[in-house]
Formats: sequence, structure tokens, C-alpha cells
Amino acid sequence: MAEAPVPEPWARLRAATRARIGLGGVGDAPPLPEVLGFQMAHALARDAVHAPLDVPALEAALRPHAALHAASMAPDRGTYLRRPDLGRRLRGMDAAGEGGCDVAFVLADGLSATAVQRHAAPVFHACVERLPGWRIAPPVIATQARVALGDEIGARLGARLVAVLIGERPGLSVPDSLGIYLTFEPRPGRRDSERNCISNIHAAGGLRPELAAAKLVWLMREALTRKLTGTGLKDDADPAALAGRPPLPPPS
Repeated sequence: MAEAPVPEPWARLRAATRARIGLGGVGDAPPLPEVLGFQMAHALARDAVHAPLDVPALEAALRPHAALHAASMAPDRGTYLRRPDLGRRLRGMDAAGEGGCDVAFVLADGLSATAVQRHAAPVFHACVERLPGWRIAPPVIATQARVALGDEIGARLGARLVAVLIGERPGLSVPDSLGIYLTFEPRPGRRDSERNCISNIHAAGGLRPELAAAKLVWLMREALTRKLTGTGLKDDADPAALAGRPPLPPPS
């Protein structure tokens, strides 16, 4: 009588995470498929960091909304990676017309232009649908940008809130994860503790763009009500109720 196969002890854990666990071994080395998979993941992460943002394609994805353009003080990708401080300072920006708005959206390449290319426009459109009557500035496409660049952009636009949709640092499991940073009354010098963050927005088991937009809009409403963002504003919304929440009225 044949013996029943012994279940692989790591199988259930692997099904619950994208982390590399229980890889096994061949002598003193990992199995060849795991080595090749690691090398591929590393290559995808490097490509995400160094790939330039396709600005015309992103402009097309944002239509019918006409985008503005901004650039940081970092003149190229190499400088941007070596000098994070330059990525936080504005070098130039298109004229924005009349100042004053409730919220400005900044779509920033960050450390993964791939993430912005794939997920930023769907999040933006989903937010706009949930904000009828709000004064929304033209979306700003920012290159060689860090999160804090949104503070100066938001101040120039006279925004009560700025939401920076930015490519997160790629990992060896997800190279295209998008993050969102929301700041009340943006201006140069804002601290990271004065922002709220929604992270891990991507298609491979991450937060879906529609749910990310619903969470962001909830935070926007609370931020304008409480007149703050950051450590004083906790995301205690019911995730199950967010998707079915009706659009928000214009802020007072």
C-alpha cells in the first residue's frame, strides 16, 4: 500500500505572502528557479527606479483634465537618487491661472515611475468622481519629485489640501506600488508627521485604486473638518462601507 504524500510545510505560508520564505536548497545554494526569480525581481526593481516617466502617455490617461507640469531642482535621475534634498525643491512649474482650490493632485514619479504610469490616473479619476462640486486644481505631473515637492506646488495653487500620488521604493516582490500623501494647508517646511499616507496601491494583491480613492476622499473630508492631517488624523473609516459611500458635498 502506497504511503500518502507528505504535505509541503511551507505551502500554506507561501500562499499568504509574496515574501520569499521556505525556498529550499540544493546543497549549499538555493534552487535554481529561486535564484533566477530573485534576479528577475531585482532587475524589475532597478528598471522601475531608473525608467523615465512617460509624460505624454500620462497626460492622455488624465484626459479630459488638462495637466500642468512641474520639475524639481534635480536635473537628472542620477542627481535625484544621490540628492534627495533637490527632489523636494521646485525648479519650475506651469502657470496655473486663478489661485485657490480645495484640493490639488500631484502625480510624481518618485522612486517608481512604473507605479505612477499604471495606477495614478485611475486613482485621480476615481477621486474626482467622488468630489462633485469641489474646486479641484488641474492635475500636476511632477518629475524627479519627492513627496515634499507637493508642499510648494500646493502653496502656489492656493490649495487647502494637496494629495501627492507618488511611486514608492520598489521591493523584490512589487516594483510598481503607488503611495499617496495628503497634507492640509501645504507650504514649504511641512514635516512628514503632518501628512497622512495611503500605501501599497498596486494590482498584485495590493490596495485597488478604487478603494484607495475612497480612503483618500474620506481623509480629505476629515482633514477639512478637523483642519489638520498627520498624526492627529487617524484613518478609522470602515473599509467595507467606503466603496458604497455617496459622493461628498462641496466643502464649506
